[in-house]
Amino acid sequence: MAELKTVGKPARKKDAMNLLLGKPAFVEDVTPRDCLVVKILRSPHAHALIRSINTDIAMKVPGMVAIYTYKDVPNKRFTTAGQTYPEPSPHDRLILDQRVRFVGDAVAILAGETEKAVRKAMKLIKVDYEVLPAVLDPHTAKDNPVLVHPEDNWEALCPVGADNQRNLCASETCADGDVETVLADCDVVIDHVWHTKPCQQAMMETFRTYTEIDPFGRLHVISSTQIVFHVRRILALALDIPKSKIHVEKPRIGGGFGAKQSVVAEIYPAFVTWKTGRPARLVYTRQECQIAGSPRHEMEVHVRLGADNSGKIRALDVFTLSNTGAYSEHGPTTVGLSGHKSIPLYTGGLEAFRFGYDVVYTNVQAAGAYRGYGATQGIFAVESAVNELADRLGVDPVKLREQNMVRQGMTMPAYYNEPANACALDRCMARCKEIFDWDAKFPVRDMGNGKVRAAGVAMAMQGSGISGVDVGSATVKLSDDGFYNLTIGAADMGTGCDTILAQMVAECMDCDLDNVAVFGADSDASPYDSGSYASSTTYVTGKAVEKACTQLKEQLCALAADALGCEPGDVEFAGKAVRCLDGRGEISLADLAVKSQCANTTAVQATASHSSPISPPPFMVGMAEIELDKETGSVTVLDYKAVVDCGTPVNPNLARIQTEGGIVQGIGMALFEDVTYDAKGRIIEDSLMQYKIPTRLDMGHLQVEFESSYEPTGPFGAKSIGEIVINTPSPAIAQAVFRATGLWFRELPITPEKILMGLQAKGK
Repeated sequence: MAELKTVGKPARKKDAMNLLLGKPAFVEDVTPRDCLVVKILRSPHAHALIRSINTDIAMKVPGMVAIYTYKDVPNKRFTTAGQTYPEPSPHDRLILDQRVRFVGDAVAILAGETEKAVRKAMKLIKVDYEVLPAVLDPHTAKDNPVLVHPEDNWEALCPVGADNQRNLCASETCADGDVETVLADCDVVIDHVWHTKPCQQAMMETFRTYTEIDPFGRLHVISSTQIVFHVRRILALALDIPKSKIHVEKPRIGGGFGAKQSVVAEIYPAFVTWKTGRPARLVYTRQECQIAGSPRHEMEVHVRLGADNSGKIRALDVFTLSNTGAYSEHGPTTVGLSGHKSIPLYTGGLEAFRFGYDVVYTNVQAAGAYRGYGATQGIFAVESAVNELADRLGVDPVKLREQNMVRQGMTMPAYYNEPANACALDRCMARCKEIFDWDAKFPVRDMGNGKVRAAGVAMAMQGSGISGVDVGSATVKLSDDGFYNLTIGAADMGTGCDTILAQMVAECMDCDLDNVAVFGADSDASPYDSGSYASSTTYVTGKAVEKACTQLKEQLCALAADALGCEPGDVEFAGKAVRCLDGRGEISLADLAVKSQCANTTAVQATASHSSPISPPPFMVGMAEIELDKETGSVTVLDYKAVVDCGTPVNPNLARIQTEGGIVQGIGMALFEDVTYDAKGRIIEDSLMQYKIPTRLDMGHLQVEFESSYEPTGPFGAKSIGEIVINTPSPAIAQAVFRATGLWFRELPITPEKILMGLQAKGK
């Protein structure tokens, strides 16, 4: 392969300087301030029917324009999950419903001239609730006499095992080989349940949307979203209006991490604007994000792992109980990753596997998409089980993994029988062991003063888009002076996809990165793209960019041949010009751009789409060193080393900061981020004062390296990196805590209180 000039090289993000200087970029910066303020009245009850709702006094507040209740909205159920149609998530929502299903569920939409007026009116709305028994425990949800969704117009569009009469959002089992027979023949069986909480994405920019009616009478939506095309479709369904009446675009996004793969906020101001004809804006408070957002699914993962005394892992049986909360968003799809992205890591010697799950409805905040998307929960459980096996056998957990891990060329039965065409997991492990100094740090070290240092390891895999489903598209055109416009439907949410896709154009068209201008995402102007989720953009949309550039070069050669008086086959594209193969002449790109705009019938614009039948996994190894204080139970992460195989890193700088950010989120999930409910189903951690996310002081020293493989189906050999990076900290830190204390903690987060109480109980 020829030496790459732009791809594989560090490049500054295209929007970095303007963001650094605080230039207008986000929804509130780039939309008019003269608009209606929209707020939501929320339920104080986990489960109730609205007997009556009186808004008369509230509407007398000066400045109030409208208050809408369940009586004012279409009776058409939908899902807010931004997934390719037909949605796997059952249609179980109304814009407003007479039945409220969690503390924080929407009861009324208020719109007024000022925030002060709306807040005052909200206090004057009188609601009479019939409080109903609530299903708060996912263990008792299935076949509970109390139904979260008893309505007749609940609908599951896909056969995911959903049954609203059983509180089931999804259910399935798959297997290969006879798990029970193999487990019965194993020398060692690890059998435990691991529990993860519904963590919040805690992105800096909360959910927010601005809506207006454009000059053509269409609903124009400007939103902080990862999924402009899905927003258009979901709004059309919810509002019961044609999709052609809706135009969605996104400005810069101040973080999403999957939260904005659901239509959390868009529906309410859109409804107000459609009813009143006036511009409107809704901005969620941090508290609303905490109690009515779209957090990670709470999961309990039961793992039975069977092995020989030699360390060969022969069988894995994984069952996941996932709590989707009050609504179905992403429930049927997240759960699959808990098994399909954890079991295949041990393809090396596996004789049998089984993976089953139930996803249940309960009367708590509905869950959604969060970076890692179910793989995070499953990998915490399976990797912890492998670490327990290593301890039981008295072997080095690194050597145990080297003995059993998936390697290049293997077919992965538990990963839909996809091949590991590009797999550098073995090299990731070897390199991570080297830079971490594993042999020196794995032994437990007593530092005196009650402090102990210990280490842990974990490995992970993810995917690159949803195989056979996701579509990425790109339009590339030649413009004045010979620069290129790249138009995409994928949403850059701080990940840098605008930059790396532009790097691919620069590589294909042999030009400088500054000669590529990027636009997106806009449902009117961009070519269709499923959206920025499922780690799809680099792999799927990147391939579309490659295809579009190939087509554009053919068009440019045809146009140049006409200008040079020869056949298209007699010229070649040469970056800044198209030249005759025989050396008789050339025409510059700038001159071609001029020619394309005068008496021309050859397009100099190409649009290409791409979808992949496979989803090549990136792989990663992470190692953590902690210091644990036995007097207080506190854990300090001293050092975290990670080595990632993402195929070809398109922009190593951006890949590195993606990895560092994901590791920090994983550290937060492992040690700090807790969600607890009171007896009535109210979330206690409803602000960042109670819900603790890690700061720079909590992450210790991070070092990230890459071991490149070459994925033949990816653009320039690339795979994804966005999600895998969050998956290793939890099991690695849990193992380190075990090494320091002799106690396995199987529920996250592992807080000082749990450690101290565990040590005290052990001492007694």
